[in-house]
Amino acid sequence: MAVYAIGDLQGCYDPLVALLDKIRFDPSQDRLWFCGDLVNRGGQSLETLRLVHSLDQYSVTVLGNHDLSLLSISTRSVGEQDKANPDLRRVLRADDASVLIDWLRHRPLMHVDQELGFAMVHAGLSPRWTIKLAEARAHEVERALRGDQYRNLMKRMFGNKPAAWSKQLTGVERLRAIINVMTRMRFCDVQGRIGFDFKAEPGTQKSGFYPWFEVPGGKKRELPVVCGHWSALGLFQGLGIYSIDTGAVWGGKLTALKLGPEPQVFQVPCDARAQMVKGGE
Repeated sequence: MAVYAIGDLQGCYDPLVALLDKIRFDPSQDRLWFCGDLVNRGGQSLETLRLVHSLDQYSVTVLGNHDLSLLSISTRSVGEQDKANPDLRRVLRADDASVLIDWLRHRPLMHVDQELGFAMVHAGLSPRWTIKLAEARAHEVERALRGDQYRNLMKRMFGNKPAAWSKQLTGVERLRAIINVMTRMRFCDVQGRIGFDFKAEPGTQKSGFYPWFEVPGGKKRELPVVCGHWSALGLFQGLGIYSIDTGAVWGGKLTALKLGPEPQVFQVPCDARAQMVKGGE
């Protein structure tokens, strides 16, 4: 059985179909890992979400910041939903919207496969988190998302404070800090404080901030980590990290990484879509 991790889709349905064809995906034998951000900007978010949902039996999907944004918008009034970009409005107005949204809400924030020897998260991990600790933090958010009070979390999820994780945090602030680390982080300092304003390639950040996987004194992790979110970083393999957001929605490439002792990269080119909607992260 082959396992392929696939980078940020962001509503790029046609490239996803082309990539599945290229790797000759066979659901009777293969499995897929989607590293989050299924929706937004690409113009085909509804089709993309439907396809990934249809593959649920053969795949694992972790939540990205754009997926969480869609979940949040889905809890608002119709008038507020109408302010969303056209790509997301198509999802929210679809006949199967409730099914898709409920399925998305029950996706994990992190996935760990000890047997395969890989972990997956959308953006990153706090420099002081081991895989075991990160799993526990992810489970806290997952329980809240799947619980009866998830709408309250959706209302208060957004914000840049607290900027760093602390085990002393409680309530929504604690959950927000975990979400920010796992779905929004690119750079942070040695205390784990996120540099939210720095989104370009390494070397463009303020002094004292580092790519989250290069922080001096960071914990050595038990497993390599597959992630996405950082299109400006591009394909990166090193330091126990496999970063596979290669800017599909921006006219770059969509990447699949065959996981194993010697990971193998597969890519398809993506034309920048005329209907692409900018916004968010």
